[in-house]
Amino acid sequence: MTSGNQVSIFDGHNDLAYQLWRRGDTEASAFLNTDEDKLHITCKQAKTGGLAAGLFALFVPQQGESLEATAVIDQTYAFTVALQMVDTLQELANSHPDKFRLCTTAASIDKAVDDGALAALLHLEGAEPVGADLDRLAEFYQRGVRSVGPLWSRRNQFGFGVPFSFPGHPDQGPGLTDRGKALVQACDEMNILLDVSHLNEAGFWDIAKLSNYPLIASHSNAYALCPSPRNLTDKQLGAIAASGGLVGACFATAYLRHDGQKNPDTDIELIIRQLDYLISKLGENHVGLGSDFDGAVLPYYLANCACLPRLIEAMHSYGFGADLIQKLCWQNWRRQMNRL
Repeated sequence: MTSGNQVSIFDGHNDLAYQLWRRGDTEASAFLNTDEDKLHITCKQAKTGGLAAGLFALFVPQQGESLEATAVIDQTYAFTVALQMVDTLQELANSHPDKFRLCTTAASIDKAVDDGALAALLHLEGAEPVGADLDRLAEFYQRGVRSVGPLWSRRNQFGFGVPFSFPGHPDQGPGLTDRGKALVQACDEMNILLDVSHLNEAGFWDIAKLSNYPLIASHSNAYALCPSPRNLTDKQLGAIAASGGLVGACFATAYLRHDGQKNPDTDIELIIRQLDYLISKLGENHVGLGSDFDGAVLPYYLANCACLPRLIEAMHSYGFGADLIQKLCWQNWRRQMNRL
């Protein structure tokens, strides 16, 4: 999809909602007022960079602890925080529908983009807020959540996320718990996308076995190029391809660099190499973008979403044709939304 000469981008993962929440910015003023020093995504930056749609994560951090902490978080706290994030994005959509809209169907995505608004689908990153008995899942669905990642990089009632150790392999820990398997079944029944990013390998294979839908890794890279446990092995990539799924290549330097460093002095050619490798393993119809804007250390050259045309330019320079670039930037993600 293009708008004029600009390539439109569907981004598989960002943490704008978390950044607004941690600042207490319930009116999303930083997004609306172009607070470029604080956010990777603002309204103006999205227009400049061609960011047209994406999955917006509801990520609940540790309570009073660093992001590196791995303790199970309190469900009541998780539920409260996640709903606060939903409320902020819903108020933003209600107050500024010309700029931002919450979408729940493929048709609503297309309508928002046609009208010039940023189309946002809600994604629950870590399923703690739904409760061990899944009693809150329907409520989150009613509020617009259409994608669930059962795990972030910590354990919870549903399974085990991969740690941020480096180097490390995704095959760490057991698979999904019985509650985790019930969550997969419930998401399938409600037609909620399941995201395997942050999940350990045993949990990945449980979802591959249990779910009847394509496997989605919203923001992950190839383990063969960067030996982080957050990345996917060739065998996992093969399973995603066989399911008709998709991998969103992540811009986080820790999942790009062979040394795993969170270092913004990182060449964006590493993203192109990841895309090229993922295409070789999955085919060009099953690879997209999953930036992790507002949630990770990114290359300087992609300091925020206004810089996305630089990535498009790098794709051209590497030899990607116009049709392939359209698939990577828009069509492949948009096709996955047809099931909604």
